[in-house]
Amino acid sequence: MGGAHHHDHDHKHHHGHAGHGHGHSHAPNNFGRAFAIGIGLNLVFTGVEAFYGFATGSMALLADAGHNLSDVLGLVIAWGAWLLSRAKPTPRYTYGWRGSSILAALFNAVFLLVACGAIALEAVQRFSHPTPVPGGTVMAVAAVGIVINLGTALLFARGGKHDINIRGAFLHMAADAAVSAGVVIAGLLTLKTGAKWIDPATSLVIVLVIVAGTWGLLRESLAMAMQAVPGRIDPAAVQQALGEVAGVARVHHLHIWPTSTTETALTAHLVIPGGHPGDAFLAETAAMLHDRFGIGHATLQIEQGEGATCAFYA
Repeated sequence: MGGAHHHDHDHKHHHGHAGHGHGHSHAPNNFGRAFAIGIGLNLVFTGVEAFYGFATGSMALLADAGHNLSDVLGLVIAWGAWLLSRAKPTPRYTYGWRGSSILAALFNAVFLLVACGAIALEAVQRFSHPTPVPGGTVMAVAAVGIVINLGTALLFARGGKHDINIRGAFLHMAADAAVSAGVVIAGLLTLKTGAKWIDPATSLVIVLVIVAGTWGLLRESLAMAMQAVPGRIDPAAVQQALGEVAGVARVHHLHIWPTSTTETALTAHLVIPGGHPGDAFLAETAAMLHDRFGIGHATLQIEQGEGATCAFYA
């Protein structure tokens, strides 16, 4: 914000910065262990599932292994972003590395969709060159997957309300459990009927499940990368709340944007004809924005409405 921290008394242009101390991160701090356990368990299982997928020629198992591998990568990315988001700000990176969590969520979503394309292509080719698949082995391997994925999902169940990356991890693991259950059913049907098309068809269904689950993550992380107002915040309600603060005649140049997947910043110009109301006013207004809207980093510029409204802010 050009001029948002500049004190120009000649133009009765008083600026206040408030809200640094208000709830920068709402995510619990103990997810390091959850990430480590989740990554370890899923990495081992992905290897086992991929081995049996190749050994049995099962596209459904390979698709499930691909899904699990993408989740391992997703967990690694989310963990890295979670750690980076705690890095201290520097003179150049004034928000620290918090934005890396947004990039991680975006990369995670894009990678999942690319993986889906590769699996779908292979599955479609299998319809014209079907291979026999041992249903019993497929069922046994996928059943282990249900247990591992449900266990990992539970590790992340608590943090999903606060962080898109933690929620992404939870959703992936929960979806994996459902997918593994689908593979068990496909194995049973293959065992009973001997139909060769069931296996590649199941892998296509898995792809649809992944795409459906990833689309929301892609849309939300893309919006964050474009600095859109977070979906949980109604900008009109924020505008109204600031306009109702005692002494405020007008609110303009209101900007609300995510600095990470868990934190939100705001800048606004408040026209107060009576003059700058003081630091206590800034602190109270910032506290209101934090408590009502979860905005933890508010910068407020006070103007008296005498034409000092920074025309270059379009």
